[in-house]
Amino acid sequence: MVQKLMRLILACALCLSLSGCCQGASLSGNEAGSKVMMQEPDEAKLKEILQDFEQYAEEGMKDWQVPGMAIAIVRDNETIYQKAFGVRKVNGTDKVTNNTLFQIGSTTKAFTAALVGMMVDEGKMKWNDKVIDHLPDFRMRDPWVTREFTITDLMAHRSGLPEYSGADLVTLGYGRDYLMQSLRNTEPVTSFRSTYAYQNTLFLVAAALVENETGKSWEDNIRGRIFQPLEMSNSSVDMRSFQQAKDVAYLHQMRNGTVTALPMDWKYMDWVYVYGPAGGINSNIIDMTKWLRLQMNNGSFEGKQIISKNGTIYMHTPQTVIGAMPSGNSVFYCQGWLYQESRPYNIIWHNGGTLSHKTMVAFVPQAKIGIVILSNIFTDLPDMLAFQFFDMYFGNPNRDYSALALNQTKMADAQLNLIMPEQPEKPSPPLPLEKYVGNYSNLTYGSINITQENGSLVVLAGPRHVKMTLIPWDRDTFRTYETDFRDQKGFAIFMIGPEGRAERILMGGGVLFSQAQFDLQAS
Repeated sequence: MVQKLMRLILACALCLSLSGCCQGASLSGNEAGSKVMMQEPDEAKLKEILQDFEQYAEEGMKDWQVPGMAIAIVRDNETIYQKAFGVRKVNGTDKVTNNTLFQIGSTTKAFTAALVGMMVDEGKMKWNDKVIDHLPDFRMRDPWVTREFTITDLMAHRSGLPEYSGADLVTLGYGRDYLMQSLRNTEPVTSFRSTYAYQNTLFLVAAALVENETGKSWEDNIRGRIFQPLEMSNSSVDMRSFQQAKDVAYLHQMRNGTVTALPMDWKYMDWVYVYGPAGGINSNIIDMTKWLRLQMNNGSFEGKQIISKNGTIYMHTPQTVIGAMPSGNSVFYCQGWLYQESRPYNIIWHNGGTLSHKTMVAFVPQAKIGIVILSNIFTDLPDMLAFQFFDMYFGNPNRDYSALALNQTKMADAQLNLIMPEQPEKPSPPLPLEKYVGNYSNLTYGSINITQENGSLVVLAGPRHVKMTLIPWDRDTFRTYETDFRDQKGFAIFMIGPEGRAERILMGGGVLFSQAQFDLQAS
């Protein structure tokens, strides 16, 4: 999600290019940045800005086909704008309200970082402690990396792993313990601390640190240490609370060009809660303004210091370079937050997507202005609205972020269609289907079973028995279809042994599975 937004910022004339890691960056989230002093808009100008922004948001909802949304803007510890838009369920009549519950996705990561910050405040750990000193069972593939991996590394996306490593394991039905165990079997693609690559699983390890020190679950810590003192009374961390909420935003996905509401008993509903510390909080716009105020006030809320000022500043401090702009400005990952150099002031933000909801939280510390946007379908509109608002507020040259991003998305989809391989006019027929049938395994992804069903090959994967149909494409290459999760299509390639039977299968994402009788160290 963050990676995609970086590409969209590129399309919006900020032109990011991926670069390496910046360790020990001297920038501080609340202190670095432009020295320019800017006068805030007066009340009349602010009213005009908010009216224009609201109209822009409504037009964006139509353009992106967003059923429902909620927006709040906070300035100087006061909510100056709060409004709900649209409906909770496409084609429905129930309106989104300020109490409507949304999934906030990866903006949850900052909550997990805050729990770690509290552990540091209490002297239970330090940001640069080695993870293995607190969790002796923690393992990465490389023993040296295991020994050197720090708590800060867990939440800075510089592990050397492929981006979103192991994310599909949740879809297949594996739990948190298995996800963390999978780290030791995952081959790195870059050297440690050299390159930014977004991860979810390492935030599970960060949560395990907190659980180990407190003797309480991540969920209980979130409730007791954050929700209660911030009076976030409508927020939750579990699937059941979301499903049973009376005022809830339904999940939506784009299926074959049509916005489709997913049922509340959707079989993949739990995946975001398995990844809870990385993306499993449910909240509404009222509660999220309280969280925003905490961040904008250096860990203080209603006169109570929930997280120390130093801890909050550390969470907003750049750790890993994500991209560099032609102007010389850069974007960094911090600890559950991103730091974007901008004019007139730098922006701290994070977005969150659950494949069915999308959230954006962003603020400008020097100007004490921030925004939260919740929506009930995964699009880039919330992200673009945040940047559009800041440009309006600070009087920057007008960029139509939403239109630029929408155009870029359409172009990317068109390019994807162009680069998709075309099936040969006269494809070679596959072997008899029984030659492909069997049990295949992978160190990280476990076992898959390939069987015949109604004249087609079918893959059953993971504890959840995720079902994919294989359609012949050309000899031993098959097209894969899995529509229950996200209308996903891909390719599978079988590798045939000397006896004329399949020995291995290469699935989407380059994951290689081997039949048990063949000696293969698949990873």
